[in-house]
Amino acid sequence: MPIRLIALLTAVTAVAFSLAGTGRAAPVRLTATVGPGYTITLKKGTVKVKTLKRGKYTIAIRDRSSEHNFHLRGPVNRTFSSVGWTGSKTITIVLKPGRYSYVCDPHSDEMIGGFRVT
Repeated sequence: MPIRLIALLTAVTAVAFSLAGTGRAAPVRLTATVGPGYTITLKKGTVKVKTLKRGKYTIAIRDRSSEHNFHLRGPVNRTFSSVGWTGSKTITIVLKPGRYSYVCDPHSDEMIGGFRVT
């Protein structure tokens, strides 16, 4: 009888651990801000992004000037806001490994940043 009880407890524990591993963590939240002056940033909390791990991210875009846009360039290439538009929106994106830059296309010589995804 004790051997059956130990076997049953072992099986229940194994199932519990396997189910716990199937939960997915929420995507990491980033904030992309462009304008109102000639500034462009991508932050995780209050820290400027320099490296990220590949995976899913939620990006809150805050475009504060109609003369700018926020364009992500790299293995994933996407324009999050356009010239003429101001406002806020949130998108979810899967970042692949590689080097990325983010720019305001009309002012790419002075409004640019970058990071690496590993």
